[in-house]
Amino acid sequence: MTGMGVEAGAQVARARALVVLRIRSRALAVALLPAAVAVILLAGAATGRLVGPGWDAARWILTPAAVLVLLAAAGIALVVARARPAMSPTIPIAEEAAPDLYRMVRDLADRLDVPAPSAIALTPDCDSWLEDRTHRAHGPPPAEEHDDIAGGGGHPHRRHPVAPVLVIGSPFLWWMRVGELRAVLAPVVAGTGPSAHPDIAAARRFVRGLDAAVAVASAPERRPVSRVVLAGVGWVARLLLRGCRVYAAEMERGVAAAAAERAQAVDYGLRIVAQEQVGLAYAGWDRLLTRVALPAWRMGRWPSRLDAGVVAALTELSRRDRLAEGFASRLGERPACDLLEEPGAIDEAASLLAARLFHGGPAGPGPDWSPVGWSEYPEEVVDRKWRIDAARLHRVLDAMGVRPAPGSTAPDTGGPTLSRVLDHLTDRTGEPPFATRSPERPPDDEEDLSGTTPRSATLAARLSAELSREETTATPSPSPATTSPVATSPVATSATTTAPAAPTTAASPPAGPPATPATTTTPDPAALWDDRTLPLFPLQPPRTARELLADHLTAMICCAAMDTAGATPGLDWLDGPTLLHNGERTADLAPKVLTLIEDGDSTPLRAWLAELGIRPEKPVRLG
Repeated sequence: MTGMGVEAGAQVARARALVVLRIRSRALAVALLPAAVAVILLAGAATGRLVGPGWDAARWILTPAAVLVLLAAAGIALVVARARPAMSPTIPIAEEAAPDLYRMVRDLADRLDVPAPSAIALTPDCDSWLEDRTHRAHGPPPAEEHDDIAGGGGHPHRRHPVAPVLVIGSPFLWWMRVGELRAVLAPVVAGTGPSAHPDIAAARRFVRGLDAAVAVASAPERRPVSRVVLAGVGWVARLLLRGCRVYAAEMERGVAAAAAERAQAVDYGLRIVAQEQVGLAYAGWDRLLTRVALPAWRMGRWPSRLDAGVVAALTELSRRDRLAEGFASRLGERPACDLLEEPGAIDEAASLLAARLFHGGPAGPGPDWSPVGWSEYPEEVVDRKWRIDAARLHRVLDAMGVRPAPGSTAPDTGGPTLSRVLDHLTDRTGEPPFATRSPERPPDDEEDLSGTTPRSATLAARLSAELSREETTATPSPSPATTSPVATSPVATSATTTAPAAPTTAASPPAGPPATPATTTTPDPAALWDDRTLPLFPLQPPRTARELLADHLTAMICCAAMDTAGATPGLDWLDGPTLLHNGERTADLAPKVLTLIEDGDSTPLRAWLAELGIRPEKPVRLG
């Protein structure tokens, strides 16, 4: 154990915590100063020493002012004490749902000579951190006896707060092996030692209270009087936060340094290898969410096994990418998800929470928000998505009065055909690309569509307006149980696997899916979601009009391929929905679609259609 490194980081953290507490004491002294002066003046009058018109005027002025300052200070202190700091939305894991996982974490804490985390929770993200959830609305958090941060020379009779909650990224459990997870969690669990120090805990509690008070003061929909009063509270809290910011950051860096140094003795060599798996898991998780989950979320379906999907995605990546060679051989070892009693139920809960965080879906399944398994994904998501988009494209063309072009070889059957779309977008007049905003576009749409043909620009704008109208009409109202305000994110409170301080997210624990044997705990009933803030972390910005047109045109082509050439919908773990022709994935479609949109040239796309035997003049079935 490199004790000098641990002790040095601990000393820095304690010193900065004392500075934060000193700022708190100075603020209290400033609030009490007018009252102290008023007491002196009143005592002087009672003893007959401080008398005269000047002293009387000072008493009449300062005594009410001191009372007002005391009342204001008491109000601010009450708001800071009662405001609830934000907590990361997670899936709580009871010990009976994961006894092996709890046992592994406790053994790790014993080896590091630090307190074990008080509980374990999962987050649908590739990160791990410690989170203090002991801040309560009434009084200080519960306390317990524990030694000093450095492990020696402590004060065994001082009162210390309970250990924080260990939050683990759910993709880690499914992709990493047990030994790798243990190595990655070592520096995180080591952070419970600094968290147990009373000065650091008090400084963190003070900063979190100020942060929560700022959130309360900034909450919208306040009455005028409350808004004015809370504006003063917010100003004082921000002033104190500015004074604490540098010292709190240095305190957290000291905590992270001490935790990382203490963890050096545990699985150091394996941790270097495990860090490679962290980066790989993050890449696969990002691709799975943006390419696979997002199309399903947009149409009201949520994949119920995202964590299992990331294993398939990363396995496929290791098959395609030479840089990932050798990673697949790890799959023969015991996966960390085996430490859970019911991994399927926890995966489903984490998948629903991911949909809420990254897309803003409802808190539970319903008629317009239902789960979908991976085996059902091609038919239930891919096929349905393409047909819905193709139907929307033809509705817009109908509203624009578009008919088959004069001289077209395709007969006017009255049904939806790909030829109708190709004929409309093909530029036969030699007009220059679109350079200014079309008069038919919505006035509030300022997107730059330069580089596209006038017809593409107009159709893209109409599609964007139609989709916005549909989304506005279909937006569900928040549930009555999910309308309490949410505070801003608290200050980070632990070391992570990749950074000195762990990020925390700005939300309260979700109402969540119905409790299952794998996820039953006692959640805080007052910490509810605010659906107006969702999604908290949108994966991508809204699609541009050009992207919407490309997506809808691609969907129409895929529908024609399925209905006229025997193609089938498929799922690519890394790229999402894909078209399969003769059992193989089709390629090179996107550049040809862009050529039609940007240049009005349908020749490359028609050649591609002819090569696959797709007949654009035949009607297709729409969703």
